[in-house]
Amino acid sequence: MSLTDTPYSTEHHPPSATVLALLPHPSDEAPPPICPISPAPPSGLVSRLFARFGNNNFAIHSHLVTIGHGVFPFASRLFNHSCIPNAAAKYRLSPGQSVIMEVVALRDILPGEEICIPYLDPALLQTRDNILQISYGFKCKCLSCQFIDRIQPLPKIPETVNEFGTLAKQLCEFVGIGSEVGSILPSKPMDGTPPPLRCVFREEYMTRLSDSCSKSAHEGQYPLALESGLTLLALYILVYPQNYPQIGVHLLEMAKTAWNAMVSSPHDSRDEKLEEHMRALLLFARRVLMVFGPEGDEVGPLQEIEVLEEMLRNEQ
Repeated sequence: MSLTDTPYSTEHHPPSATVLALLPHPSDEAPPPICPISPAPPSGLVSRLFARFGNNNFAIHSHLVTIGHGVFPFASRLFNHSCIPNAAAKYRLSPGQSVIMEVVALRDILPGEEICIPYLDPALLQTRDNILQISYGFKCKCLSCQFIDRIQPLPKIPETVNEFGTLAKQLCEFVGIGSEVGSILPSKPMDGTPPPLRCVFREEYMTRLSDSCSKSAHEGQYPLALESGLTLLALYILVYPQNYPQIGVHLLEMAKTAWNAMVSSPHDSRDEKLEEHMRALLLFARRVLMVFGPEGDEVGPLQEIEVLEEMLRNEQ
């Protein structure tokens, strides 16, 4: 705006006028310091822009890893939030080009049905309500939030190893996940979860499962990593909507673990069942991630799937 013929005039800088037309954040928080600019911006302009950024910014990610934040005014105007969205935003990154947001349908959307995207990770079941109110100034009333509000307080997570293992087994049975991924990836609505299993909606439970899966895989305890991964997959299916990209990425990570388990065993004792399990994981990972499509920079999960599939073919 400082470089236009009439510095800081929105008439000569339409993008700024569009941003300033967005709803501001309800907070009166002071903006952070800015670098010296000549000519200096008019009094109040920085605060007005900061208020719009705070209420309308999106997390820009590459392969689902946040790399920055940006304001996309048309998306702010067109798409409301839901914790069980039927669409999601992805970003195209090209050297020397502005970041491009694309909104992708995760499932068939009926005529007249509102298209909603998530403003944050839907898995933040205990904290997302506060985040949405503090960051965006509204309370979400989607079916998922209504259910979580209705079942408060959440039961505590079992403390003993045996009880924790029993809970994992019961969760997998409820969702329909066996010792391996079957021919169909199941779907299960969250609001049908029985009371004894509702402790899994504590954010701590997902964190513990994720840590266990990652730690076991890095330490070469592949059977344990795959077991924890299946339980985490069951939880993802409960928490995330159909075809949500995090499900696909998790399936891919499980396929990598299965591959490591295969190649670490003697060739003459290769587990054909494990190989079939890996093929199923790759198949479902591809199906989910093809819905979302390529995003971020050039090399991503879809390319990793192709590499693993080629490695499997070469092993035959």
